[in-house]
Amino acid sequence: MSTRKVYGYLRVSAKDQNLDRQLAAMGEAGISSRQLYMDRQSGKDFDRPAYCRLLKRLNPGDLLVIKSIDRLGRNYDEIIEQWRILTKERGVDIQVLDMPLLDTSHAKDLLGTFIADLTLQVLSYCAHAERDNTRQRQREGIVLAKARGVRFGRPKKELPENIDELYSAWRRGEMTSEEFAVQCDMALGVLYRKLKERGFCVQDSPKHRPSSACCPK
Repeated sequence: MSTRKVYGYLRVSAKDQNLDRQLAAMGEAGISSRQLYMDRQSGKDFDRPAYCRLLKRLNPGDLLVIKSIDRLGRNYDEIIEQWRILTKERGVDIQVLDMPLLDTSHAKDLLGTFIADLTLQVLSYCAHAERDNTRQRQREGIVLAKARGVRFGRPKKELPENIDELYSAWRRGEMTSEEFAVQCDMALGVLYRKLKERGFCVQDSPKHRPSSACCPK
């Protein structure tokens, strides 16, 4: 009979996050670094390089160790589905370090399996609900911030302080509209709109200069 192998899987959702906490937990669990598989990308799906390599190595009776259930994914349905595939189809045991009840290598009887599956359902739902609540709090925070006058996104560009001088030079034909826009550090369409908002007379001609019919500010 083949000896059971123990593997650890680690994941962070972004490349600028670190795996230190998960690595420390795996070390405390006695898992060799040669048996660790690590991904640095979102858990929105399971098309992850290290996870795919790990699945090819896992055999029935092997043990997969993760620090928390959301390392398998960040979607309730997907976590449940992966748990089913690993434990039911592949015959792999799973141990979740943050939740001792989620350890299918112990209590193999009907009651033990029922407790582990039930615990998984509850924890997966709670993790999913917490992410939804976090996104809702973020949306509410943005609404409140906007009500206080906080602006999000890129700051709006304003006409430069020497706009009167630049506008006069443009009207005299000393610069083209494109050069005028460059001097104001904005797109030509934006420049025209800003000029109109400030009361400047703008009439687009084929030469991109105001006509003589335009009235000065």
